[in-house]
Amino acid sequence: MAQDGTGGGHEQRTAEAEAGLRPDAIGFLEALVIGLNSTSPAYSLAAVIGPIVAIAGIYAPGVMLASFVPMLLIAAAFYYLNKVDQDCGTTFSWVTRAMGPWAGWLGGWAITMTGVLVIGSLADVAVRFGLLAVGLDGLAANEAVRQTLAVVVIVAMTAVCVIGTEMSARVQDVLILAQVFFLLAFAVVALYRVYAGTSTLDPIEPSVDWLNPFGAGGAALTGGLLLGVFIYWGWESAVNLTEEVEDSATAPGKAAIWSTVVLLVTYLAVGFAVVGYAGTTFLARNAGQEEAVFAVLAHEVMGGWDWMVLLAVSTSALASTQTTIIPASRTALSMARRHALPSSLARIHPRFRTPDVSTWWVAVIAIGWYLVVNQISENALLDSLTALSLLIAFYYALTGLACAVYYRRHLLESPRNFLLIGLGPLIGAGLLTWLLVESVKDMSKPENSAGGVSWLGVSPPLLIGTAIALVGVLIMCFWRIRDGRFWRERRGVADPALVPGPHRRSA
Repeated sequence: MAQDGTGGGHEQRTAEAEAGLRPDAIGFLEALVIGLNSTSPAYSLAAVIGPIVAIAGIYAPGVMLASFVPMLLIAAAFYYLNKVDQDCGTTFSWVTRAMGPWAGWLGGWAITMTGVLVIGSLADVAVRFGLLAVGLDGLAANEAVRQTLAVVVIVAMTAVCVIGTEMSARVQDVLILAQVFFLLAFAVVALYRVYAGTSTLDPIEPSVDWLNPFGAGGAALTGGLLLGVFIYWGWESAVNLTEEVEDSATAPGKAAIWSTVVLLVTYLAVGFAVVGYAGTTFLARNAGQEEAVFAVLAHEVMGGWDWMVLLAVSTSALASTQTTIIPASRTALSMARRHALPSSLARIHPRFRTPDVSTWWVAVIAIGWYLVVNQISENALLDSLTALSLLIAFYYALTGLACAVYYRRHLLESPRNFLLIGLGPLIGAGLLTWLLVESVKDMSKPENSAGGVSWLGVSPPLLIGTAIALVGVLIMCFWRIRDGRFWRERRGVADPALVPGPHRRSA
């Protein structure tokens, strides 16, 4: 067993839990599928392909390739940290071990709030594109209908999460198959029409040179990396299920790494197809329409079969609505059983063996956020999604740093340890910290918000992100005074028996 540098936190959790999460509920492939669906690849592509092309032109695939690098490095950190601590709280638990309870609590808060911010928007997209796919354009444009159906979707997906991890995995299997099939069909048809000379827009024959991320200049690379944080985010949901996955020490971490690789291939394939078929002028001109441009492209490429692509985006958002609930609820569970949040959030349903209380609370808060922000304006909802990049970059960077700190006594034992456990995660953390700083600079200008308005002198995304951070600090300080048991936990180091090396168990 790993040395526990957290003051007996694991023993306390075991003693207090009436029933733990269901072990071995799913396998590696199901964890991989959940990691993929959490990123919502079809929706992510629909949302960012226009802005990326507007920034980088034909080099958009190269920018998406460059965006993959920090994600892979942080995925490696998730893998090695999960080997020593199979805790569904992931970043919260690991950062607490490596850097202490204050940093760990803030990392857990960031993960939980990313779910709250995005779940409503994902459900909204699932409903909108689902209605468009079946020809109900009028209902898709009706805000009252769309918001009502979005709430129904959130409730239904939450119920699936509560009923059981096995059911969640089965639903995800169906959704990912539909999503990948429709995306590949779109890419194949688009590329065929480019080479056949039947494109209805302004085609460009694809070239390997498009993979050069520096082709459009440094500024384009910076902007593209910021968007890349969004399109790759979510793969770590597989690791949040670590206590429920077979071979929990290694399978969830491997699923996370392979998720990023599969996403890279998918994004590059569709990126080449879209840029090749539509050309850069059309995509740049329609960049502000976000996912709506994908609906236009679907009709241009597929004609009467455009419903396939619309359905791909709908199933993508639907799947991600469900899987995004997982890391938020599991993190809240982990925090509660360590006395970092109210103990009621640690309740495990006696029959389904899932964290029902924390799962429903995540849904309720997400629904409230979605409805309230929509009453302000649609731009306010978009701005809250932009604020996600701040929270995502923060907890990813924190995880990369925690990996190097936790394994600090073993980094010089072999080149492998130094590169994969130390230097790689640190580089990933450094890149994401840089992106965080760049995001703050960009968001400090009101004109860079969705509506170009100013809230208290800065852009709405920066104010939203800052407010969420401050609320987290206030809640943390309040709970430190209310119940200080979590803050008595101490930092630790990795168990030598679990560190890769010539005389140790292989990674």
